[in-house]
Amino acid sequence: MLYKFKSKATGDVIMLEPQGRQILQIIGKEADAKGIILASEMPAAIQDLQEAVVQEEQELQAQHDKDAESAPAGGARGIRLKQRVVPFIDMLKRAHAEEVDVVWGV
Repeated sequence: MLYKFKSKATGDVIMLEPQGRQILQIIGKEADAKGIILASEMPAAIQDLQEAVVQEEQELQAQHDKDAESAPAGGARGIRLKQRVVPFIDMLKRAHAEEVDVVWGV
């Protein structure tokens, strides 16, 4: 399943199910097949996403520090939440500025 987030203020943002579900859970939305983020909810959603990014970065840094002594240099890194939420946060900011909602599954 894909999550396709739509807004009249921006182009669509498409995410695979695990990432879309994670983002929706962070902002307190049910990860249903259809939904809406009201313009009035966007500032809190942006704040929640930014806090989740900071938390993940701190956890990854702590893990890196713990493993630094035993791990080989230049280990592979996965895509982080920070990278995934940038286009979604941009969508929320632009939609909020134009006072339009963001929907998915419709």
